Amino acid sequence: MHRLLSISLFSLTLLFASIANGQNFYKEKISRDHIISFGIGPAFAYMDNGGQYRDFNFKFKPSISAAITKRLSPLFDVRATGGIQWIESGGDPSQRVIDHWKLYNSSFTAKGTALFFDVMPSVNLIPFANHMNRSFANFYGGFGFGVMYTSTEQTKSFEENEIPQRETLTTAYVPFRAGLSFQLGAYADIAAEGTLMLSFTDNMDGNVGFNRFGDHLGQVQIVYRRYIYPKLD
Repeated sequence: MHRLLSISLFSLTLLFASIANGQNFYKEKISRDHIISFGIGPAFAYMDNGGQYRDFNFKFKPSISAAITKRLSPLFDVRATGGIQWIESGGDPSQRVIDHWKLYNSSFTAKGTALFFDVMPSVNLIPFANHMNRSFANFYGGFGFGVMYTSTEQTKSFEENEIPQRETLTTAYVPFRAGLSFQLGAYADIAAEGTLMLSFTDNMDGNVGFNRFGDHLGQVQIVYRRYIYPKLD
């Protein structure tokens, strides 16, 4: 009797294990087509009073981002990204530059934050149909459209006792974003990602027309990417 009971329990255990493995196998056949990601890294602002960029004499500030990506096909994704970047002017302007800024009543300094949100399609260099058969390394990139809100404190001189004036600005921008990702496991990647945000303004810093181009932001981030179920419930 005890032997028969032991055989029955052993058979039931094998049956349940087989069912569980079959369910797991079936579950993994369903591709996880949503990716959530979080990034952090250094950033810079290209501004008229930002510094001497050819000499790399400008300030790096932190940036943080979060995104959700929907996989449309093995090749194409669409991604929504939001975040914050700290911005600050820098460098050592010459007396000639200072005199130019005084003449046009331009801001000497600008310090604050930029909030941004954009949507962009992207392409995977190595297409994959299921998260379980993606390559160890992959390259992705694309461009889109976004909206940026900046809030800065600006001064019209380098005097320490000058009270900064707060200025805000909302502008559109075009993000160019690319990354190199590496597989951490079945459901996670780590990526090195670069972003260039080309804005439609030259007045982010209260200083217009001194540089040849408008005011733009750049970021380099380490990004953690997590594949989640097709249904978010």
